Amino acid sequence: MEDIHEHIAKIKKLELKAKGLTKHLFSGEYQSAFKGRGMSFSEVRSYQIGDEIRTIDWNVTARYQEPYVKVFQEERELTLMFIVDVSGSQNYGSHLKTKKDIAIELCALLGFSALENKDKIGLLLVSDQVELYLAPNKGKKHLLHLLSKMMTTPPKSQHTKIDEGLKFFHAVAKKRCITFIISDFKDEHEFMEGLRYTGKKHDTIAIDLSDVMEAKMPNLGWLALENAESGAQTWIDTNHTQTRDHFEKFHQHAKEDLKHQFAKMGIDYIPIQTNEDYVRPLISFFKRRG
Repeated sequence: MEDIHEHIAKIKKLELKAKGLTKHLFSGEYQSAFKGRGMSFSEVRSYQIGDEIRTIDWNVTARYQEPYVKVFQEERELTLMFIVDVSGSQNYGSHLKTKKDIAIELCALLGFSALENKDKIGLLLVSDQVELYLAPNKGKKHLLHLLSKMMTTPPKSQHTKIDEGLKFFHAVAKKRCITFIISDFKDEHEFMEGLRYTGKKHDTIAIDLSDVMEAKMPNLGWLALENAESGAQTWIDTNHTQTRDHFEKFHQHAKEDLKHQFAKMGIDYIPIQTNEDYVRPLISFFKRRG
């Protein structure tokens, strides 16, 4: 187990990387992708050619005998909520990083983007139960505490039940949030209805984490496949081309179905693999939303 100095060093390294990416790649992208809650009155100024008639402040106009208009500004303060799957399958990664590592880095990058815009940030860790909830708050101290909790909170359960987290979120979220659900969505329980409700109430984005080895079966003879959540093992003879093809097609169809269902619900979908750079799909997402 790492000591406190190693943990602090990891947090600092994560902060430097996320802040660097935020400054050089996501400057302005975040703000244009996510809109404020509405328009609020800012000031009154003299009428200018091109101003809409409906913005005229008739009371001020009558008082000063010349036209004045009301100026409105977008209310920018937003609440960013991370709902993160911390079940056993998140510890898998066939390359340098696990799904959990990627999830933490994504929350850091998006969190520092939110910090630049003075938005609130909250966290909900879920397995088949709510593992941790940090209410939305502002500031760098809060964000670093959130990232630290993601690194150090051991889940009580290895199983997945995303809907448990969604039910809790629906109960505590009183205002509309930008909600990132980060998971591999390997859940044997029904969660689409909960997601549909979330998508109606909140600006919802699903980040689907996967690993290249989950979609490809190597030709290694008899191979024991272990379920990271239940520990159950299944022996498969990978010498058979038909077996390998069936395995890959099953995974591909599952991902396509997931993407299709999210699209029907109006939920943005961002697939990210542990062996690939996650910055590109995020930039593409921001540009689509901008």
